[in-house]
Amino acid sequence: MTSATTADPTQREPELLGQTVVVIGGSSGIGLETARRVRAEGADVILTGRKPEPLRRAALDVEALSTAAFDANDPAAIERFFAGLPTPIDHVFVTAGSPEYGRLLETKFDDLRDALGDRLLLAIEVARNAVDRVRPGGTLLFISAELSHPTVGTGSVSTVAAALPALIANLALETAPVRANLIAAGFIDTPLSASLLRDDIERRRDQLRATLPIGRVVGPADVAALAVHIMTNTALTGATFTIDGQQLVE
Repeated sequence: MTSATTADPTQREPELLGQTVVVIGGSSGIGLETARRVRAEGADVILTGRKPEPLRRAALDVEALSTAAFDANDPAAIERFFAGLPTPIDHVFVTAGSPEYGRLLETKFDDLRDALGDRLLLAIEVARNAVDRVRPGGTLLFISAELSHPTVGTGSVSTVAAALPALIANLALETAPVRANLIAAGFIDTPLSASLLRDDIERRRDQLRATLPIGRVVGPADVAALAVHIMTNTALTGATFTIDGQQLVE
């Protein structure tokens, strides 16, 4: 009589085993949570952030391969960073930046130019400098606010949200065979969200728990899981993926 060993169906090989993922804006929130997720899936992580001390703590958290502290909206810094990377890398996820709120007609020209241009130009600069360092089939992944109905004070945010899907679709054509994709996020419960809403953060959480079909607030781990799926599914390029728990039905 012989015995056979049955494979445990719950065990699987990590999806990013042996790969290298760059997270630009990886010292907190969605970037850090994604770094944790890709590490759990077997990847090495290279983290960047603007502030050295939060970046150092994040690097210890995920045992980052290396780090670099710089302003992602500085084109020269982006060029230096990618020029110094080991090659090839497999994926780049850009979470850097924060939304700028305010009435369009009351915002100074220079501030408005920055608010409208930074996220769009950042995507182009990352693509320009990363495309020759990412292996074929790897991905350039970006994140933006979800496009919603315009309201007073959100003009620059909604304008950028409307423009980015077209930009990423065009970049995907130029970066092929490297893929380019976009995550469009609704409210995500991050430290950034808490800092923006301040005393209203608990009210917003309660509202979403009560109204969303999923019955809970979307968190950074949800976005991280989506990011890993986009990285590993090589059929995905030029696309925008919305993650919001169906917030638009409110």
